[in-house]
Amino acid sequence: MKIMFISLGCDKNLVDTENMLGILRDKGFEFTDDDCEADVIVINTCCFINDAKEESINTILEMAGRKENGKCKALIVSGCLAHRYKDELIKEIPEVDAYLGTSSYDKIAEIILSVLDGKGYNVIDSEDRLVATDNKRIITTGGYYEYLKIAEGCDKHCTYCIIPKVRGNFRSYPYEYILKQANELVDMGVKELILVAQETTMYGTDIYGKKCLGELLHKLAQIPELRWIRILYCYPEEIDESLIEAIKSEPKVCHYLDMPIQHASDNILKRMGRRTSKEELVNIINKLRSEIPDIALRTTLITGFPGETEEDHQEMLDFVDEMEFDRLGVFTYSPEEDTPAATMPEQIPEDVKSDRRDAVMALQQEVSIDKSSEMIGKTIQCMIEGRIEEDDVYVGRSYKDAPNVDGYVFINTDITSLMSGDIVSVYIEGSTEYDLIGRLV
Repeated sequence: MKIMFISLGCDKNLVDTENMLGILRDKGFEFTDDDCEADVIVINTCCFINDAKEESINTILEMAGRKENGKCKALIVSGCLAHRYKDELIKEIPEVDAYLGTSSYDKIAEIILSVLDGKGYNVIDSEDRLVATDNKRIITTGGYYEYLKIAEGCDKHCTYCIIPKVRGNFRSYPYEYILKQANELVDMGVKELILVAQETTMYGTDIYGKKCLGELLHKLAQIPELRWIRILYCYPEEIDESLIEAIKSEPKVCHYLDMPIQHASDNILKRMGRRTSKEELVNIINKLRSEIPDIALRTTLITGFPGETEEDHQEMLDFVDEMEFDRLGVFTYSPEEDTPAATMPEQIPEDVKSDRRDAVMALQQEVSIDKSSEMIGKTIQCMIEGRIEEDDVYVGRSYKDAPNVDGYVFINTDITSLMSGDIVSVYIEGSTEYDLIGRLV
C-alpha cells in the first residue's frame, strides 16, 4: 500500500506532515512521489491567505482526478483548510474520503485504514488540543537541517489573522518533548535546528509561567553534534534580556532573528491589533544591534491594509530605508473572512496594494545590495547545501540565511568531497543583490 503526501503552506505544517509520515511508516505503509502510482493521497493544506487557499483547493481538485485515472483508492485532506472549511469542502468536492483537522493529525493511520475499509469518517478535534507523538519523524528537508516546532497556536489575535481559529490558543511543548525530538533529529544527521511556532518568543509562558525561549536555547545547545540553532517568528515586543543573553552567549545559536513587524505606522499597527509602536520597534532593533553587532534581522511587512494612506505607506518606506533590515519580505493584505479587518472600511484596491509592495521591495533591493557588498573581504562560516556540477561550484548558506527564504553563498573550490551539511570557512570575494560569492578557505 503506497501513500503519497503533498505538504502545502508553512514550515510548521511541514512538521505535522513529517510526523504523519513517521506514524504511517511505523504502521508498515510505503511511500511514493508518483501520484499515478499512489494507493492513498494525503494533502496537508494551508488557508492562511487567499492565495494559499486557492493553491490548496486546486491541489485537491487535481488529486481528485487520480481516483478516476490512477490507482488512488483514498484521498485524505488534512491541515488548516480541512479544519476551517470541512463542511463546505464536503459539499463541493465529494471525491475526498476524509478530513483531518489541525489538531488531529496523529490519527492519520486509523483514518486511512477506515477509508480503505469502506468506513471513512472525519476527525476535527478542538483546535486547542496539543498533539504529541512518540513516532520518529521522517525528514523531508534533505537531512542536514530541520524545523523544530516548540509551540502551537497564538493568543495575539491580530485583526487580519485567522490562525487562532484554526490553530487554537498558544500551547507550549514541554522541555522534555522538545529535547527528545531534537536529539532524535540530530541522531539522524541534522546539523541545524530551526525553531518555529506561530510565535516563538512566548515559549513557556503557559506551562512554566514565564518566557523560557532563552532557557530552551541553553538546553538545546548542549546537544553535542548539533552545530547551528536558528530562531524564527519572534514578536518584537516579547524579546527580553534572557533571549538576547542566550543568543550572545551560546556559540551554536545563529546571530539571526526573524522578527515580523508587519508595518511601521502607528495608525496601521493599531488597526492591525499589533502590540508595538514605531518607537518601540526602533528601540528593540537598536538594542539588538547594540548587544549583538553582527546580528542579521529579517522581517515581514503587509501593504494595503484597510485604511492605509499614502502617508502610512511613505512612513513604512522611510522606516525600511532607516532600519536597513538584512532580509525582508512583503505581502499584500489578504482579507480573511471572520477576521475584524475583513469588514473594516477603507479597503484598498488590489493594484494599489501591489504597487506599494513593489515599492517596498525595490527599496529593499537597494538595501540588500549594500548589505551584501559589506560582506566582501570577510571570512564567514557556511553550511553546504549542494553542488552545481555544470558551474563547478558549491552552494551554501551563511548564518544570515534561513532555508528557502533567504540568499545563498556560491563557493568556488577544487575540492569535490564536500557533503551537504558540512560547515566550512568561506572568504567572500563578490556579491549580487541577495547572494554572496566566495572561495573555500
